[in-house]
Formats: sequence, structure tokens, C-alpha cells
Amino acid sequence: MATSRYWQFLKLCEEWPVDKTKQGQDLGTYLWQRVAEAFREGDNTQNAEPEACDQMYQSLARLHSNYYKHKYPCPFSGLSVEEYKLILSTDTLEEFKELNKGMWKKLQQKFTSKGPKEKPKAWAPSLSRPLT
Repeated sequence: MATSRYWQFLKLCEEWPVDKTKQGQDLGTYLWQRVAEAFREGDNTQNAEPEACDQMYQSLARLHSNYYKHKYPCPFSGLSVEEYKLILSTDTLEEFKELNKGMWKKLQQKFTSKGPKEKPKAWAPSLSRPLT
């Protein structure tokens, strides 16, 4: 039985997309790491709690199949999937952190660092259009 669980999780990991723009916060990468930890011995791994393992697999399979996306649609946001991906990327989140800095921190950085010019904000064009 542990063999079939191991192969189920491997198949799910292979189907789950890994997003390189979300460094340190990508669910696909995290899933690969957790499966590697849980099944260190591969097919020979003995699970102490098979029911919990099956429940975890079923929950992840529902997430992967977009079960909750279809069950609870969110039509009011007005953003496309590509715009969500852009906003949630690591680079954009760093830019938002920069925007949220206090005035004193911004002034300190402005006068202490003389680095290359600031790169353009990747998320600015997508958020400038009016919501429909």
C-alpha cells in the first residue's frame, strides 16, 4: 500500500507546475521537498498514519484539479491569471516592500547608496488599466 501512495504522490508532483518567479514561496517546489522527506526510502517507506497520508493526497489532488476555483469563483477581482502571476512574483513583492518603506528609510537609502538606476516596475502597466 505504501508503494501505491509513493507513486501517487510522485505523479502529483510531476503534474504540479513549478514557478521559478516565486523563489522561496512556490507550492510546487515545497511539495517536491515534502514528498522527498516523507518518502525517504521510496517504495519501501512505511507510513505510520496511512489515513492521514491518503487525506493529504486527496486534498492536494483537489487543489491541483482547481476544485475550489470552480466551486468558489471570484469574479469581482477583474484581473487575469497572468496578472495574478505577475503580482505574486518575487520581484514584484520586493518592489511592493520597497514602496511600503517609511519616508525616513527612503531618504536614508537615497543619500547613502549610489547604485545603478532603478529598474522599471514590472507590475505598473498591468495595474494602470481600469477594472471592468
